[in-house]
Amino acid sequence: MASEQLRSYRIAVIPGDNVGKEVIPEALKALRAATRRTGPALEFTPFPWGADHYLATGEVMAPDGLVRLAGFDAILLGALGDPARVPDHVISWGLMQQLRKQFDLYINLRPIRQLPGVRSPLATLTGLDLVVVRENSEGEYAGVGGRLHAGTPHEVALQTSVFTRHGTERVMRYAFELARSRGKQRKVTSVTKSNAMNYSMVFWDQIFQEVAREYPDIQTEKYHVDAMSMYLIQRPATFDVIVASNLFGDILSDEAAAIHGGIGLAAGANLNPERRFPSMFEPIHGSAPDIAGRRQANPVAAVLAACLMMEHVGEADTAGLLRAAVEEVLAAGEVCTPDLGGTATTVAMGDAIAAAVERLG
Repeated sequence: MASEQLRSYRIAVIPGDNVGKEVIPEALKALRAATRRTGPALEFTPFPWGADHYLATGEVMAPDGLVRLAGFDAILLGALGDPARVPDHVISWGLMQQLRKQFDLYINLRPIRQLPGVRSPLATLTGLDLVVVRENSEGEYAGVGGRLHAGTPHEVALQTSVFTRHGTERVMRYAFELARSRGKQRKVTSVTKSNAMNYSMVFWDQIFQEVAREYPDIQTEKYHVDAMSMYLIQRPATFDVIVASNLFGDILSDEAAAIHGGIGLAAGANLNPERRFPSMFEPIHGSAPDIAGRRQANPVAAVLAACLMMEHVGEADTAGLLRAAVEEVLAAGEVCTPDLGGTATTVAMGDAIAAAVERLG
């Protein structure tokens, strides 16, 4: 891992598929501009894994991919998927789910904060600043199940959710510690569905109550996922830290991103908090094959993913400079990609952010 004296970091870069290959170069451009001013040395190593690699080799990533990635300080991912050529589940389980499970990236962190100059679909939105803490290694995405009697009238598909005390407790404790460190509302909202899922979500509720007793200084609340999907629209600014299972957290964090202006602005972190393995950072949008090659993709989420990465490795100054540059460009409103109502290209937005880094640095 990185030496504190040299402040040098090895970053694995997986651009992935479609617009992933377009937004990651812009994130690296902004990151290089920032580190020239803040000091850390970054060594980027690209890995061409994803749909193209699968079609060429039959593997989404190299057979020794996990071993090769294990020696890096962090992983920056663009986007995966090209469903017209390769089924989504092949790509996801061939790389993303392997990394999350084998590197024990059990926290999926998705901060959602209102950005200057960005119009929300909610006309009255103010003060939005929340974080979704999603369990990232088990739950509904555990990969347990199977299919029987394929192709017959009696075909059966089973998908089994897996909730362990260990996995559930640790994601909830992370959420409570985060609420304490943020110092804002100091509140954790648990998302459940225990009125219908009478084993897994009743278990989730029980563990939440137990962990909450360890944090008497933190407010708590609990909502069923269907009600929560409404409250995120009706009163999103009332939430601070939201903790949810793998499936519920995945869906609700995309909804929250749409509320604050679109998934082209939202970044996520896949964390191993104990740092036994490198953590992975990504824009939460997909590979968007419908706009790939048109130079329309918004690179802001990829730049903000780089911010999260720099925060994780301890380079707060670099992260702060990148974030300030993004906010300056968005607030000015002169350079906007189509998702923000403008006509700027991916590269033009990346250039504007890099130029803002130069000014602010």
